Amino acid sequence: MTAGAPRRMRLGMLIGSVGNHQGAWRRPGSRVEEITSLDLYTDLARWAEAAKLDALFIADGLTLETSRIKAGPFGHLEPITLLSALAGRTERIGFIGSISTTFTEPYNLARQMASLDHISGGRAAWNIVTSAWGEVNFGGRPLPSHAERYARAEEFVEVVTKLWDSWSDDAIVADRAGGTYARPEQVQRIDHVGPHFHVEGPLNVPRSPQGRPVLVQAGSSPDGKAFAARHAEVVFTAQQTPEDSRDFYRDLKARVAAAGRDPEKVLILPGVSPIVAPTETEARALAKELRELINVEIGLERLQKQLGGVDLSGLDLDGTIPPEILPPVETVQGRQSRYGVFKELAVTEGYSIRRLIEMEVSSSGHWVPVGAPEQIADLLTERFTGGGSDGFVLLPSYLPEGVRLLTDAVVPILRDRGLFRRDYEGATLRENLGLDRPSVRR
Repeated sequence: MTAGAPRRMRLGMLIGSVGNHQGAWRRPGSRVEEITSLDLYTDLARWAEAAKLDALFIADGLTLETSRIKAGPFGHLEPITLLSALAGRTERIGFIGSISTTFTEPYNLARQMASLDHISGGRAAWNIVTSAWGEVNFGGRPLPSHAERYARAEEFVEVVTKLWDSWSDDAIVADRAGGTYARPEQVQRIDHVGPHFHVEGPLNVPRSPQGRPVLVQAGSSPDGKAFAARHAEVVFTAQQTPEDSRDFYRDLKARVAAAGRDPEKVLILPGVSPIVAPTETEARALAKELRELINVEIGLERLQKQLGGVDLSGLDLDGTIPPEILPPVETVQGRQSRYGVFKELAVTEGYSIRRLIEMEVSSSGHWVPVGAPEQIADLLTERFTGGGSDGFVLLPSYLPEGVRLLTDAVVPILRDRGLFRRDYEGATLRENLGLDRPSVRR
């Protein structure tokens, strides 16, 4: 951001099957029949691009629990495949794909993401996830501990960035007359040897348009925040209240500075899953309708998994969870950050089990404001100007109307207030996010 320029939101949109609320597929017109159709995702991407959103975010899952598929769609198209296809159907919007450091290899990932960056003309970003489950499909060995997964992720990112930097920007000369395509001295092996990986390199894909794809991270545990402070350029997080948002924002920006990095170059984007309708009355009616579409049995399974496997069977759904059965956050080996959100709601806020199920099914722990477009814009403005974020990742509760109301009604209000762009600033995702193009490090 240039000196004196107004501070503006960064906005991404995370898209799942037919909306972030797991009951939304049951609504008429949800397009649930198209969840594996490129046409559906193309529509979503083009609507987001027309609104000038920064990026489209694709989450991922590496397992399928067959008990859930009766209650709703649970499959995922593979992110890099989908985003590569969407790159050819869009021009300016960025693409964030989730890939696990626990269940893949750094050379494969470096090659995939560099390829996506080339195909898209510099619009790729990697959401770095360590995975809380998936071991049953990748060798069957026990899932490494939370700390071990982050230790692997540290080395993983080191190897990937070395591979992206193994080509200099000027390595390719394409000198037809002289018969030289590339300068071999400008393409170097990395010869990485570490506790988890031995990788010779160099990468067999040239340096990409952005230099490197943007690094995104989505963990809020102590390990996750320490990792983000060292590596992330965008942080996707979940906080329920303005106070929690401000506390997280201040803490992480301080950690970034302590790591010797510029806090202005690390963007914190909390997730928000608005239930938006043309009027407040309609929005509240929609929220009630979506609650009634929840499969409570499957919701309870999901909540128990989110709580690290705690058994809630036999407890009154309209009662609270006994605090003594919830272990300390640091002992949980699954998703510590999201466990912390739900434990806070259960213990400190006194949410009933039924309400926690609703939170899990509707937003996976993200903030769920309800209202008309102007009200949603007011709430986003308040958190943004109040020091709780650099923008947001929008998680539409339902499709397709929920997306169109965000892109065509909420975003224009933010734009008219001077809080969001009228057009893209550049051709690459880094340019549009205000992030520097990294130089080659060797």
